[in-house]
Amino acid sequence: MSCQLTLDQATPRMTFQQKVALGALMTIIATVLVSSYIWTGIDPFKLYDKRQNAFEYLFGRQLTEADQQAARAQAERLPKIMAFEDALQKVKKEHKAAGKTMDSMALQAEASKRAAATLSAMSGAERNAMVQEEYDRIVDERSGGYFPPETALSHLAEYSRALVETVAIAIWGTLIAFIAAIPISMFAAKNTLELMVQGDRMQHRAVRWFGQFAVRRALDFCRGFNEFVMALIFVAVIGLGPYAGVLALAIHTFGILGKVFSEAIEQIDSGQVEAVAASGAGPAQTMAFSVIPQIMPLIVSYTLLRFESNVRSATILGFVGAGGIGFLMFDKINGYLYREVCTMMIMVIVSVTIIDYLCGILRRRFA
Repeated sequence: MSCQLTLDQATPRMTFQQKVALGALMTIIATVLVSSYIWTGIDPFKLYDKRQNAFEYLFGRQLTEADQQAARAQAERLPKIMAFEDALQKVKKEHKAAGKTMDSMALQAEASKRAAATLSAMSGAERNAMVQEEYDRIVDERSGGYFPPETALSHLAEYSRALVETVAIAIWGTLIAFIAAIPISMFAAKNTLELMVQGDRMQHRAVRWFGQFAVRRALDFCRGFNEFVMALIFVAVIGLGPYAGVLALAIHTFGILGKVFSEAIEQIDSGQVEAVAASGAGPAQTMAFSVIPQIMPLIVSYTLLRFESNVRSATILGFVGAGGIGFLMFDKINGYLYREVCTMMIMVIVSVTIIDYLCGILRRRFA
């Protein structure tokens, strides 16, 4: 007699109620997917149809002859505008120093005379160089595109300093959250609360339940708001700068790390905890020598993961004035300097790749 079971015998048969429940569940899932697909307007062919727009957006568009003529006309007006503005400032300064007052029409007339004299004294080569430089700038701005990226050394040095500030924001935002999340996670985990508040009386159980509930809701609140929104609040409160970004990242990361650490604590081996407690160790000693060592690999792994994520988040926080390379990036986007934005994006990607590699080495050491 064969001891092997057939596939039908090994697989338990579903009851009619289970089949109905499974069918209902699949219907609900299909309905949600179809309705959300329609609602979000997903169209696989839309991006293909707009491929020319994507190409022009990334690599710039070819200017027509009319665009080039308009750019040349705008550039040729620059010497006159620059000479007039410079002369106007000098006239205002001279009259202010002499204590004289002139109406705006007289000031402009005097500035126009001086501007005309400045233009007549300007050599043709100097004027052509100014016009050509402005023409190149206008053409570059109107053609747009992210490629090729900006590679001027002066710009790279400026972006590097901003990138270091972004990484510093991520470091301190993660570090503050890490330091605060470890102790608070002990109050959010049921088993460690039982070590700190021992007893089976009603008041003991009430204290443990209320303590866990309050801490869990506080962690929900911290991670419920996106760091971008928190950065807006802190920028309004303490002003522009990286400190606002640090606080925004710290609060949001604290809520995430506290939840993850507390859930990891609730999954530890209770036998080790009981063995340490039975040796006469107090609650603090038990958590230090039994709880923390068991969750240390997860603590290191997830903290490093959040640090990598915070580097990217710190970049976006600069868009609201929270410092770092994002602040420069937002300024360049508003000025339509997309090639400079492309350079900064590449620098951020490279930095995140390097950080990911270094964090991987640390993870392996604590695994």
